[in-house]
Amino acid sequence: MTPEERGELEVILGHHFQRPEVLDRALTHRSHRQSSQGTDNERLEFLGDRVLGLIASEHLCRSFPDWDSGQLSKGLARVVSATSLHAAAKKLKLGDFLRLGPGEEKTGGRDKKRLLADAYEAILAAIYLDAGLAAAASFLQRTVLDPVLSGHGEGLERADHKSALQEWLQQRARSPVEYRIRSESGPEHQKVFEVEVWHGGERLSASTGRSKKEAEQQAASAALEILEGRDIPRPS
Repeated sequence: MTPEERGELEVILGHHFQRPEVLDRALTHRSHRQSSQGTDNERLEFLGDRVLGLIASEHLCRSFPDWDSGQLSKGLARVVSATSLHAAAKKLKLGDFLRLGPGEEKTGGRDKKRLLADAYEAILAAIYLDAGLAAAASFLQRTVLDPVLSGHGEGLERADHKSALQEWLQQRARSPVEYRIRSESGPEHQKVFEVEVWHGGERLSASTGRSKKEAEQQAASAALEILEGRDIPRPS
């Protein structure tokens, strides 16, 4: 990355790096031909995921003092989802600054949802390492928390993963999934259900819950994450 490109991105991010090499690493995908172990953004992505969870969890606890742990967990899942991070990465134009290998370039890596979401987490970690937790929190607030919570969190604690999965498939002209109950266990008053999600003859995911609805929701969430990672395009 040239000094001019770095300066342009720093303006977009709203953060000037004292350690520019950390920013360079955050933008380097493992496919980049000059990458070696420890010089791509995978370790930063790992750290960024933890920083993201900590800051977002604290923010939700302060913003919604009446929510119980279940509501907080569902709200957190929405805030830190690949969809939220991808939207933030697109607005920040992170794809324009990524360092990719030829294979990722040819297959549209700069627009891939999972790749951009990972890059956002790496950038968050880079800001944390460069300037501390307060700077990372400010960046996250501005780029993810404020946009996601602009409706004052209405409905955030009631994440409907089944509807999100159905909508994702419909947007790509794909057939709906099938939910199959694999097993029921436990006494009548404390049953545990295991539900699988199938699509096109493939078992995408499975999850358990104390009700069929809970198990289906969790399995749908896992299935959506898998499908989003495949970057299936919408029909033109």
